[in-house]
Amino acid sequence: MSRNARLIYSPDYTQYYFHDEHPFNQRRLLLTHDLMSAYGLLTEADLLPPRMATDDELALVHDPRYIEFVRQQGHSSQELPAAASYGLGTEDVPCFPQMHEAAALIVGGTLQAVDAVMKGQAAHAFNPAGGLHHAFRGRASGFCIYNDCSVAIAYMRKQWNARVLYIDTDAHHGDGVQWAFYDDPEVLTVSLHETGKYLFPGTGNLTERGDGSGYGYSVNVPLDPFTEDDSFLHIYQELLPKLARGFKPDVILTQNGCDAHTFDPLTHLSCSMKIYQEIPRLAHQLAHQYCGGKWIAVGGGGYDIWRVVPRAWTLLWSEMSDQPLTDGPLPEQWLTQWQPLSEEKLPDRLFDTAFPPMPRRIEISEKNRITLERAMMHAPVAEES
Repeated sequence: MSRNARLIYSPDYTQYYFHDEHPFNQRRLLLTHDLMSAYGLLTEADLLPPRMATDDELALVHDPRYIEFVRQQGHSSQELPAAASYGLGTEDVPCFPQMHEAAALIVGGTLQAVDAVMKGQAAHAFNPAGGLHHAFRGRASGFCIYNDCSVAIAYMRKQWNARVLYIDTDAHHGDGVQWAFYDDPEVLTVSLHETGKYLFPGTGNLTERGDGSGYGYSVNVPLDPFTEDDSFLHIYQELLPKLARGFKPDVILTQNGCDAHTFDPLTHLSCSMKIYQEIPRLAHQLAHQYCGGKWIAVGGGGYDIWRVVPRAWTLLWSEMSDQPLTDGPLPEQWLTQWQPLSEEKLPDRLFDTAFPPMPRRIEISEKNRITLERAMMHAPVAEES
């Protein structure tokens, strides 16, 4: 089958490694790749290896002094005195050997995806190791050393003068990306996330709408804890088509964190695998409708690495590569390979069985609906004509 999508992948991505007990565990990428393969969704022609981002590319977003410090810290046998001032050596972002090289490879993977799409080599590309959306210009944050999403957007702005629609459905607010383009009307950042009242990074309020000429081009929809599929998808499917019509992007970049799932140990949303089929489906449609198909996807959060991440990102790739999957038993070879290594009982089907409804379902859904109305008030939305 001839397909027009590329998966940016290498086992070397696992070198981005904090320690055994850290929730950010890149073994999830191996699990995901193997599940895609077990379904027969990958050929050699689909795969592109990542490249290392250059210092100049990283400096499109990051302070050169920060880049140099990350390199020095990764080559040091002990924590350097200034580490804490750069957000390193913390519980969230511990230092580890070769940290610059590991992080730059992930950024380079996302840039490889950008090049494939923007140069016309593929309509779509997915870097599952990407989505490190919390890093700032001169500081690491939230498991993220460099911000591949921000670098990719800045790269597309510089190289192609592209209008970029950035869609972030991670349960944690995409703060690093938002602040990097807060005054830029050529970049529309959209984040659906659990409210920061209860969850890191504590931002993503309705009032964060952009600044100066970029006012209205930051759109946040903070969701109540225990939000379920129907409420999440109502907001997503109501908001995104109107934004795409109003903004008219040249390219869509989606951050596909899958920590809104009810199994995720770090968040409090209550969604199922259903949303991880619908999220990329709509992004795919909008890309073809407004961008000539130009769609770049990256990974993001997802801390149930056994039961959630592989299924969610396999569904994304199946949508991107036009190989639709329906519910049914997971491939036996994948279960046989990975179950002995997992402390969790692996799911035996692609989709979840129905979860018990949340006690406050009606109240939560109504509150989210009101939040959506307020989020759209100053955004560049356009109704269907």
